[in-house]
Amino acid sequence: MNDYIKIAKNGLWTNNQALVALLGLCPLLAVTNNIVNAIGLGLATTFVLVASNITVSIFRNQIRKEVRIPIFVLLIASFVTIVELIMQSYFYNLYLILGIFVPLIVTNCAILARAESYASKNSWDKSALDGLMMGVGFSIILVILGAMRELIGAGTLFDQSSLILGTLGDNLSITVFEDYQGTLLAVLPPGAFIGLGLIVAVKNYFDLKKV
Repeated sequence: MNDYIKIAKNGLWTNNQALVALLGLCPLLAVTNNIVNAIGLGLATTFVLVASNITVSIFRNQIRKEVRIPIFVLLIASFVTIVELIMQSYFYNLYLILGIFVPLIVTNCAILARAESYASKNSWDKSALDGLMMGVGFSIILVILGAMRELIGAGTLFDQSSLILGTLGDNLSITVFEDYQGTLLAVLPPGAFIGLGLIVAVKNYFDLKKV
C-alpha cells in the first residue's frame, strides 16, 4: 500500500512533470486560456499516459532494448490517434479549438519519460497508477492555470462548457466580474508564463517549508 501512496504523491506533487521537470510546456501554455480547454487537453493527456504505461509494462519483456524508444513512440502515437478520432466524433468543436496540440501529445516528453523510466521497469498495475497520477497532476496544473487566466482575462469561469458537456454545459458558465473589460495580458502567452511561474513559486515555497 505504501508503494501506491508514494506513486500517487509523486505524480500529484513531488514529481509533477509540469512543475518539476517543466515538461509539456507547449500545450500547457498554449491552450490554458480557459478551464474548458484545459480540461479537454488534460483528459486526453491522461488517457494517453495511462494507456501507454499499461501497454509498455505488459510487453516490456518482449521489447528489445535496441528499439524500445521507437516502439514507445509508436505506441504513444497509436493512443493519440484514438484520442483524435474520439474527439473528432464527439467533441469536434473542442477538437478544432485545441487544434495541433492534440496530435502534439505524441511529442510530450513527460509521456515518453514515464514509459521509459517507469512503465518499462514495473508491473502493469503500478504503471497504470503512475500514468493516472502523472496525468491528473498535469491536468490539475492545466486547470489551475486555465482558471487564473480565464478569471483575470475575461472575468468568467467554465465558459463554453458546452464544448465538453453539450447542452448540459449551457448554464455552467459563471460570470465572476460583471461589466468586466478583461485583461489582455492574461490570455496572451506572457500571461501564461507569469501564471505558471507563480504556481511553481507556490510549490517551491511549500516544499522549502517542509525542509
